[in-house]
Amino acid sequence: MFSVPLLLTAALLAGAEVTTRDATLGFECTDPPTQAHKVSSSPLIIYLQNFITVDERSHLKLVSEPKFRPSVVASHDGAPQRSDIRTSQSTDVHRDAVVRCIEQRALRFQGFDAREEQLEPLQLVKYGPGEHYDFHTDWLDSQYSTSFNGGNRMTSFFVYVHVPNDTTGGGTNFPLVTPPRDSRWCGLIECDEPYANGLTFRPVEGNAIFWENLAPSGAGDARTEHAGLPVTTGSKIGMNIWTRQAPVSDEVRRQDVPLDF
Repeated sequence: MFSVPLLLTAALLAGAEVTTRDATLGFECTDPPTQAHKVSSSPLIIYLQNFITVDERSHLKLVSEPKFRPSVVASHDGAPQRSDIRTSQSTDVHRDAVVRCIEQRALRFQGFDAREEQLEPLQLVKYGPGEHYDFHTDWLDSQYSTSFNGGNRMTSFFVYVHVPNDTTGGGTNFPLVTPPRDSRWCGLIECDEPYANGLTFRPVEGNAIFWENLAPSGAGDARTEHAGLPVTTGSKIGMNIWTRQAPVSDEVRRQDVPLDF
């Protein structure tokens, strides 16, 4: 393991320019003791406690902070555009040692058949007060799920990277999923929500939600519609990990830039 703050402090005191490579010196890829809890069988949704480590979270926050830009959605002709539907900020994240460690963890969770070539470049998203992402699915229409892009998004992880203590709101809502009823879930989901509102996950730093986007037929599963609810106070940084049905083209992967919608 490594300590991002100590490494950066030493570099800054020495007057060195801090780069992504500097920030991963001494990093050892070690999986945290993650606990998996099945939320739903159909669609398959699994909640992962302690999916990324404290050091990994600190590193992701550090390397992404200067790069955030307004998030976009796809227009009718396929061009990216800003929209009131999605008011967050987003950025790509360079595939350094820390990112590759997280990628491999996500692949192992999905079993031996998941391949690195199927991963889109990871995307970080930041939400401030009032910012949100309205209801949408991660699976895409046919014009965005070509063989060049690796087909459709087969699975998703949404990882809570940074959630300050003063943050309220900012949950992740699945309106068509029935919430579990055991009281032990109440630290992870909004138990006070009316059941008609579906399932809302609380933003808990270090934890993640995993779900399958596609039905057995390969068609998009409408029940996976979800929203990033508005942050009321504080802020939230999350991370999208998307696995495609087939390998993503080398051109997309070389650009190190997610498709951003």
